[in-house]
Amino acid sequence: MSNRAEMAATHEKYYAAIGRGDAAGIAACYTEKAMVMYPNKDFITGRSAIQKFYRGLLDMGNVKAIKFETVELEEHGDTAYEVGKWTMFGPEGKTVDAGKYVTIWKREGGQWKYHIDIANSSLPRR
Repeated sequence: MSNRAEMAATHEKYYAAIGRGDAAGIAACYTEKAMVMYPNKDFITGRSAIQKFYRGLLDMGNVKAIKFETVELEEHGDTAYEVGKWTMFGPEGKTVDAGKYVTIWKREGGQWKYHIDIANSSLPRR
C-alpha cells in the first residue's frame, strides 16, 4: 500500500470513530506525543489529552461526522504535511462547521498517524 493510501486509511479510521462516538478510536489516529491546536483552546498535547478532548466534543451530541478534502499533500521520509478543508456534520447530516487545516503526519509503529493537527473555522464568528 502506498503512503498516500495508508494516510487515506487513517482518515477513514478517524471518520468511522467519529461516527461511532469513539473518542479512543479517534485518539488512536494520533501519535503518542501529538499536538492538537484548535480555535479557542490551549495546546492539547498527548494521545490521552486528545482522547479526553474528543470525549467532551462527542458528548455534546452535535458532531456526528467529518470529512476532509486534501488540497496539498507532500511526503518527506517518515513525515508528511497535508493542507486541506474540513466539514463537520451534526444530526441529520446538517453542516455545523467548516474550515481549513494543516496536519503534519508522522510514522509511528509502522503506521501513518496525525502528529500536529491545526484547524480553524472558515465560518463567521457567532
